[in-house]
This record gives sequence, C-alpha cells and structure tokens, in this order.
Amino acid sequence: MIAALRTWTDQLLGRGAAAITVPIFDGALKPNQILEQAETFAELEEPEDLATDGRSLFVADGACVLRYDGGAATIVAQADRRITGLAILPRGGLAVALDGTELRVIGGPHDGRNWTGVAGKPLNAANAICATADGRLLVTDGSQTQPCHRWCHDLMSLGRSGRLLELDLTDGSAREIGGLAHAFGTAAAGKDVWVCESWAHRVVAYGEGKWGLPIISRLPCYPSRLAPAANGGYWLTAFTCRTQLVEFVLRQKAYRTRMMKEIDPRYWIAPALTSGNTFLEPLQGAHLKMRGIHKPWAPPRSYGLVMRLSRDGSIQYSLHSRVDGKNHGVVGAVECQGTLFVLAKGRRRILKLPVAELERSLQP
Repeated sequence: MIAALRTWTDQLLGRGAAAITVPIFDGALKPNQILEQAETFAELEEPEDLATDGRSLFVADGACVLRYDGGAATIVAQADRRITGLAILPRGGLAVALDGTELRVIGGPHDGRNWTGVAGKPLNAANAICATADGRLLVTDGSQTQPCHRWCHDLMSLGRSGRLLELDLTDGSAREIGGLAHAFGTAAAGKDVWVCESWAHRVVAYGEGKWGLPIISRLPCYPSRLAPAANGGYWLTAFTCRTQLVEFVLRQKAYRTRMMKEIDPRYWIAPALTSGNTFLEPLQGAHLKMRGIHKPWAPPRSYGLVMRLSRDGSIQYSLHSRVDGKNHGVVGAVECQGTLFVLAKGRRRILKLPVAELERSLQP
C-alpha cells in the first residue's frame, strides 16, 4: 500500500522513479574527444566482443574468433552461429556465447562442455562472459524475453528479466541471480562479482553480505562490459548515453506502445549504436546543428564512452566520442601489453590507445 502510494505521488509530482532528469557529464566524466581521435586498429564486418590472454587480442567477429599478434589476424575458432560473448580460459581454450542461446567451450581441458539453459530456463541473450581463476564462468544473460540484437525492444518494454549466471567448468553445475534490468557485463572483483545493469544505469556487487550492493549508480549512460585493468581496477564501457527525451518516452506507456507497434525500430525515439546516417532519424536539423555547426549540448542519440574504474569502483577518468563523433556504440574494452583496445560497434571498428599516455594526461 505504501509503495503504491509512493509510486502515485512520484508520478503526480514528477520525482523519484518518475523524474526525467539525467546526471550530467562532469568531474571524471567531463567530455573529451579521445576516442574520436584514437587510432583505428582494425575495421571488421560484425565485431561483437573482445578478450585477451595478456599477450594477444582476441575478437569475436560474426561466427569466428580472430587473434591479433601484432598486426596480422588469424582465425582461431569457427562457430556455426554468431558469437555474442567471448572469454579466454586461464588453462587454455575459449568460452563463447553462440547467438545468445548457448554457451560453449572450445579447446583446452574442458573442450566441448556446453550449456543451453540454467535453472530450468533457456539461455536467451547471453552477451558477456568472464572466466575466473578458480574455474568458474560468470555470464550475463541480458533478457529472458528479447534476444541480443533486440536490446532496444527490451529497454522500451522496461525489461527486468536479465540474469547473472555462475557456471562451474569442473562439474557443470550452475546457479543464477535474476530480476536484473538488462544484465550486460560482469567481472570478478576479489570474492565479489560485479555486474552491469544497463537499464538501471549502475554496476552492482554480489558476494558475502552483498546482494545487489551498488558500486556505481546514477550513471548518465547505459553501461555494458567490464574488463580488468593491468594496474588494478577495471575498464567499464557504455554503449550509449541517456537523454531527457528518452527518459520521458520511457514513462509514457501509451506512446511507447504505439511507437513500438507502428514505427520501424530504426526510427524510434530511443538510444542507438550509431546515428546521423539517414534523414528519417527522429532528431535532426536545428535540434543538432545551427548554421552547419554541431551544438555541443545537442542530445546524443548515440555516443562512445569508456570509464577507468579504481578497485573500489570510483571513476578515475573517461574517454569519449561525443555527439558529433562517429566512434559510438562502445561495447568492449580490454588492455593488452600496455595498449587499450576499444570496440566501437556502431562504427564496426577497433580503436587502440596507449595506456601510459592516458594515465599521464588524465589521471588526477
């Protein structure tokens, strides 16, 4: 009764969960053009995820896994479906998510082990994998109602059916933590497990005495994958940013329902991995440009963002591709031999940046 009354008053007064305010980019999130100015390492057909063993860069591109040693690419695995998640196992081999519906181990001592469901529910949108040193796989299953490529449908449906899965490579046992607002990205943080909740704009921790404890909250973006940094801490990516217009649409059920039913998803008032490619997009003209100059305060339909986190989850600095840039839709970042590789899925390219230079110029 009290919760229902609070919801009603929030909707009446436009506060709490009904507010459409969005946190600003400031402090460690102050915008720059570092991702936009970064060197392009590779351009691919269907890049989905990155991983590293500390020596080489591995890329999930369509149905194959590529390994980069220096500049040349070698195909090290070929699957029968699109790969939506990738991890390197400590004792050798790869763990891949196939079209979000199957998790399979390729090579190494656990070659051939696979999962198609956990806790009596089929895998539906497996999108990120983390392999731990003690023989577990941490997997995020983004949604139980929408496949990976329909993530925007999950957002517009206010989806909260994401799961964090913990799989044991030795005996094949598994357990889940459900009810997440689009789980996308996970990492082992000591004895805890961190997981990104994209639609809740936060990273939360699960472990002893911690059950959904927010590590970072009220982000002005939709977080995606996590990866460890060489000197401790993590790299956190965000595939696009929040806007007041989208926050308003999310609170208008009748409008959302008609929009999803009557309009092509490419032209919804919704976040995107890339933008500025057609005159049919919802935000155009003087909303974005005036006299040929892109407004720095224009609402971003797509954006590129990587955040450097400390061990406790504090944001130390960030790398941006702003509204007028092209390296948007960042869904992965891994550090390998002093270089940060960033996957800008919206542009279907991998960027490379020297970590030492970033630390010197951006570290407070």
